[in-house]
Amino acid sequence: MIRIYLSDTAYENDIYPLVKAFYPEEDIKVSEITDKNMDVCAGTGNDSASTIRISIECGSAGIFITDGTGKRHESAIDVPNPEKDRQAHKNAIKRGLYGILSSLTGKELPWGILTGIRPVKLVYEMLEKGAGEEAIFDKMAEEYLCSREKTETSIQIARRELEILTEMDYKNGYSLYIGIPFCPSTCLYCSFTSYSIEKHGDLVEDYLNALEKELRYGSTCFPDKKLSTVYLGGGTPTTLSARQLDRLLWLIKDLYDFTHVREFCVEAGRPDSITREKLEVIKSHGVNRISVNPQSMQQRTLDLIGRRHTVEQINDAFRMARDLGFDNINMDIIIGLLGETPSDVRDTLEKIRPLDPESLTVHTLAIKRAARLNIEKDQYRGLRAQNTAEMLRITREYACKNGYLPYYLYRQKNMEDNLENIGYARHGREGLYNILIMEEKQTILAMGAGAMSKFVFHDMNKIERVENVKALKDYIGRIDEMINRKKEFLLNNPGL
Repeated sequence: MIRIYLSDTAYENDIYPLVKAFYPEEDIKVSEITDKNMDVCAGTGNDSASTIRISIECGSAGIFITDGTGKRHESAIDVPNPEKDRQAHKNAIKRGLYGILSSLTGKELPWGILTGIRPVKLVYEMLEKGAGEEAIFDKMAEEYLCSREKTETSIQIARRELEILTEMDYKNGYSLYIGIPFCPSTCLYCSFTSYSIEKHGDLVEDYLNALEKELRYGSTCFPDKKLSTVYLGGGTPTTLSARQLDRLLWLIKDLYDFTHVREFCVEAGRPDSITREKLEVIKSHGVNRISVNPQSMQQRTLDLIGRRHTVEQINDAFRMARDLGFDNINMDIIIGLLGETPSDVRDTLEKIRPLDPESLTVHTLAIKRAARLNIEKDQYRGLRAQNTAEMLRITREYACKNGYLPYYLYRQKNMEDNLENIGYARHGREGLYNILIMEEKQTILAMGAGAMSKFVFHDMNKIERVENVKALKDYIGRIDEMINRKKEFLLNNPGL
C-alpha cells in the first residue's frame, strides 16, 4: 500500500496516475493532509507503509517520500503561479515528483509525466500554430519529459490527422455515435457498458424502442450541420439479430441525411456474433467500414479471457465479410493479455497477415476498476504478460513492414507498462470517427446507454459533455430524461 497525502486533493487526478505508472501493482490511497496524519506524512510515525506527502503553495511545492525501509527523500521546487498558468504549475509539480520516483525505482516512463489520454493533441495543436519539429521535440522533452520516440510517433500521427481533417469541413459538421450495450459474453478485462445477451436478451426490444425515440429526437438537433461520420459501437452491435439490425440501420438512414457522410462504421467485433445474414443486412444499408476483432489468435488466451469463439471462427467471419464485398475491415488486438509473451503476439500477427485487413488497432491492456480482471485480480496474479513494451515494438515493426501507417493514438489509466493504444491503417483507410473523437475536433452526438455526447465550441476552445445513464433498465425507463438533457443543453447554447 502506498499512501499519498496532498495539501489540496484537487491535484489527485494529476498525482495518482503518475505514482500508479511507477508502481502498477501497488494499491494506492489518496488523502488530504491534516493535523492528525501530519506525523505519518513526515515519516516520523509508526506506519511502515510507503508514504508520499506533497505540500503545495502558490510559488513552491514540497515533496516528501518515505520508502518501505523508512528512508526519507525530499525535494523543494519552485512552481509557476497557478492563477497565471495552472497547467505549467501542475507540470512543475509532476516533474519534481517524477524525478524522485524515477530515482527510487530506476524507471523512466516513455511518456514522461503525461497521464492524460490524448498526448497527440498537444503535438497537433503545436503543428497547427506552425511549430517546427525540433521545437516540438524540445517542448515535449522539457515540459513533459516525453521520450523522443513517443514524440516522433505523435508528430507522425498529428501530421496525418492534420492532412485528413484539412479535407473535411469538420467545424460545420457533426458525427453520430450509437451504442449497443449487448455482447455474447463479458470479457474478463471489459469495463464498458455491456450486458450479456444470454442474461438480458429479453430487454433488447425495449432497448431498441427507447433508442429509436432518442434517435428521432437526435435527427432534429442540428438542421444546419452536415453529418460527417456514423459509428455503431458497444458492446457488440452484431449481437442484435439480423431483423433487429435491419430495423435499426433502416431507421438511421431514414432519419438522418447521409449526403455528406464519409464513414458509416459498424463494430462487428465478436466473431461469434457474425453471420452471413447479418453482414448482408449491414452491407445493404451502405455501411463502408466494419471491425472483426480477434484480440488474440491464441486459443488458450481467448478461452481464459472469456471470448467464446475459436481462432477458426475469426478467420471464417473475416473471409465471409470479404466475400460479401467489404473492402475496409479493421481488426483489433490487445497486447499484455494474461499469460501472453512477445512470441504469442508475433504469432497472432502472423495469423492475421494472410487476412490482410485494411487497418489494425493495437490496444495495450488497461485494467479498469469495474473489470472482473480487477475485481478478481488475486486469481490471476501469476498470469501477468511478459514484456509488454517488446510486444508493442513487434506490432510497430509489423505495421511498418506491411504498409500500415499510424493515424491515431490514445492512452488510458492503468495501462500495462504505461504505454498506449495505437491505430494503424493503409493510406486512405483511416477510421475518421476515431480521429474526430480522439482529437475532439467535432461535436459527437451520442445515443444509447452509457453514451456521452461531446459538444465542441470552436470559437471558445471549449468542450461540454452530456451523459446518458449507463444502466440498461435506467436508460429504458428514463429515456425522456436522456432526451431532455440534450434538449436543455442545446436550448441554453443556441449558437453551437
